[in-house]
Amino acid sequence: MSVEGKGIVVTGGANGLGLAAVEMLTARGARVAIIDVNPKSLDPVVERLTSGGADVFGLIGDIVPKTEAYGLFGKAVDRLGRVDGVINCAGVYPRKPILEITDEDWTLDWTVNVRGTYNIMAAAVELMRGQDIVTTVRGRIVNITSVDAFKAHPKNAHYAATKAAVVSLTRSFADEFAPDQILINSVAPAGIATEKAKGAGFLDELASHTPLRRNAQPDDIAEWIVFMLSDANRYMTGENVIVSGGYIYA
Repeated sequence: MSVEGKGIVVTGGANGLGLAAVEMLTARGARVAIIDVNPKSLDPVVERLTSGGADVFGLIGDIVPKTEAYGLFGKAVDRLGRVDGVINCAGVYPRKPILEITDEDWTLDWTVNVRGTYNIMAAAVELMRGQDIVTTVRGRIVNITSVDAFKAHPKNAHYAATKAAVVSLTRSFADEFAPDQILINSVAPAGIATEKAKGAGFLDELASHTPLRRNAQPDDIAEWIVFMLSDANRYMTGENVIVSGGYIYA
């Protein structure tokens, strides 16, 4: 599962699952560009990791407008040279009962979770298809979806719909760019014990409905992400891997 020397772009990498993936990638020798909209979160992360010897830098910006997303990705390419992998982890998770979901809620969820993901994927494949093949592959992309795309969970219908859309986008991109030897997959976690999720107050309920009777730690999911970006993944594309502790069938 080598990622040594690989150039990786991570959106939403300043906290939660994205940060866990960044920490794991840099610890294993990857060079990482973090794109995040929040400098208050991103700057301390970059400072901490670089002071520990990691090859990582941050880019502040919004991936929703296509021109800005492409500009941010271009800056990452300028610094990394070659982009071997991309993680689309940026997203929002506003929970509301169905009848309370507003137009603004729909706009926020769909623009960040779907359009933002699409923008970065499009920028990535445009670059990757022109790169040299390394170990049979030109590049790898991993999108973060959710078990909620496949199983109903109260008060998050609009979020679940966006994650189902990302699963569909993943498959469509994977099919269209498979001839270019670009591998595109997604990971669908259930409850992850991030600091934000702990504050939202729903993790205990999720754990009670999970056969393992606990929620995932961020590293439990990050391991799957790193595998999909590593040299060990040479033939897997268009797949969505559910990592839910059994929640999906409970």
